Amino acid sequence: MSATLQGIGMTSRRTRMRLVQRLKDAGIESEPVLDVMADVPRHIFLDEALSHRAYEDTSLPIGHGQTLSQPYIVARMTELLLAHQPGRVLELGTGSGYQTAVLSQLFPEIFSVERIKPLQDRARERLRKLNIRNVLLKHADGGMGWPDRGPFDGIIVTAAPEEVPAELLAQLDEGGVLIAPVGETDQVLVEVVRRGEHFVRRELEPVHFVPLLGGVIR
Repeated sequence: MSATLQGIGMTSRRTRMRLVQRLKDAGIESEPVLDVMADVPRHIFLDEALSHRAYEDTSLPIGHGQTLSQPYIVARMTELLLAHQPGRVLELGTGSGYQTAVLSQLFPEIFSVERIKPLQDRARERLRKLNIRNVLLKHADGGMGWPDRGPFDGIIVTAAPEEVPAELLAQLDEGGVLIAPVGETDQVLVEVVRRGEHFVRRELEPVHFVPLLGGVIR
């Protein structure tokens, strides 16, 4: 963890520990994930008017029709990813940069794609403020992934496609895992593991995410 992140982490530490206890009560078991959720300052990933709600276990708006995911979902998806110990992780949907920051503390290399340029610009500034240096950002259509940087050991999708895009599955390395919400109205969190040319899919729990859209916004 960066020294800058540790320093900022002192602010609202007691409030964040209350959030961590709620995550434990909800079933999050990974101590490394819980430690990172305690240390990453979620309030800096929100506009000032909403920062007082940063440590509620709820999703919050970040503009452009997008949301900052509920802390439980961030922790749950990260915990599922961590169980496979990936080294190179692709994140589709940088958004505010909060999930990105959490991932950066647990995995060596993060490649994050965002289709909305103003969101990406703000996320870049926040990650720079936290002295996070193992993240590479790209402004592009997230549904296509980042093929020239693949294959990846892990892929995490932070918006819901109707079905997992074949382009993303093709970018998974052997033994790699993809974690994504899937569905249009009745969404479910899925885990997909690559075994050669086969993909083993496991459905986990109901979720609610904004839809995964194509195209880019400048």
